[in-house]
Parts: sequence; C-alpha cells; structure tokens
Amino acid sequence: MPSLRHRVLQASDCPSRLLLDELADKWSVLILAALNEGPLRFNEIKRTLEGITQKALTQTLRRLERNGIVARRVVVASPIAVEYSVTALGKSLKKPLKALYEWTVVYLPEVEEARQTFDKKSVRTPAE
Repeated sequence: MPSLRHRVLQASDCPSRLLLDELADKWSVLILAALNEGPLRFNEIKRTLEGITQKALTQTLRRLERNGIVARRVVVASPIAVEYSVTALGKSLKKPLKALYEWTVVYLPEVEEARQTFDKKSVRTPAE
C-alpha cells in the first residue's frame, strides 16, 4: 500500500491533492477570509480583495461553490444581484485557516530574515 506521502505528493490523481489544489490557492483563502465576516455580493468581494480580476474572482467562486464551500444566492432587487456566503462545510475551514494566519504572524520575522539571507546569496556580481 502506498504511503501517505506517495498518495498526496506524488499521485496527481489523488483526491486529497486535487482538493488541496483547489482550496489552498491564493484567491480561495482570501475569499473565504472575506466571506467569514458575512455574506457579500460579487462586487463587494472584488473591492475587498485588491488586485483580483473579475475573471479570477468568477472562476474561484465557481470552484468554491462546486466544492460546497460557498453558496451562491440570487438577490431579487433592482438590479438583480448575487450574494455569496460560506456554507457549513466552508465554515469548517475557519479554524485551520485561522491557525495558518496565526502561524504567519508569529513566524513572519523569521521568513523575512530567510528571504533577505537568500536574496543576499543570490546577488551575482558581473563577470569581470
């Protein structure tokens, strides 16, 4: 029987790996953070997440909805609007995502130091 490492890291068709690929990308995490405060309309999410394109937001919301993490609701108003919220399944991600955020707060100084050390080593002097 293959080890967990083999199944997740090496098997491109591993269901866990495929789900991680969809949940752990840049925009999914940020969208979930925004929606954890409460339901938001599409443009409210777009304004909240500086730098996201309409295409990236649409694709990410669809992917999160397909996976049962986010719910989409049409709001009958003038004009008609669409509102997104975190589902019960999506709310189960709040604790692990909060732990990841807290890790970044604690270890950011060490990460920045590692970056500086790496960047200093990576500076190449022109060939004489």
